[in-house]
Amino acid sequence: MECIFCQIMAGQIPCDRVYADDQVLAFLDIAPITRGHTLVVPKRHWTDLASAPVETAAAMMAAVKKIAPAVLETTGATAFNVGINNGAAAGQIVMHVHFHLIPRRADDGLRSWPHQKYGPGEGAALARQIAATVG
Repeated sequence: MECIFCQIMAGQIPCDRVYADDQVLAFLDIAPITRGHTLVVPKRHWTDLASAPVETAAAMMAAVKKIAPAVLETTGATAFNVGINNGAAAGQIVMHVHFHLIPRRADDGLRSWPHQKYGPGEGAALARQIAATVG
C-alpha cells in the first residue's frame, strides 16, 4: 500500500485526528498553511474528485461543514478556505482525493489567486461550450 492516506486509514501511520465517521477521516495537515489546517479525506481510496462518487464528495463536504466551526472557534480564525488540488497539474501531491480546510485571519499574509479577464465575447463562448459538454 503506497498511498500515505490509505496507510493512515489502516493505522500504519499516525495522524492528529480531528474527526471521523463511517466515510471520512479528518486530521491536521503535517505541513499546515495556517494553524489548524485540516485535511478531510474519504476512507475509501479515490484518486481524485472526478473519480469519486457523488456520495463521497457529499460526505466530504458534510464533514467540512461540521468541522469548520470547531476549527474557527479553536484557532480564533474568522474565516476559512476550502480547497482541492485535483490532479498533478493542479498541485495534488497525495493521489487520494482530499479537501483542505484552511483557517484564515485578515492579517495572515495569504493572498488570493491572480485573476485574468476574458476578451469581448470570449467568456460567453466558453460558457456555451462548457454547458454543451456538461449535457
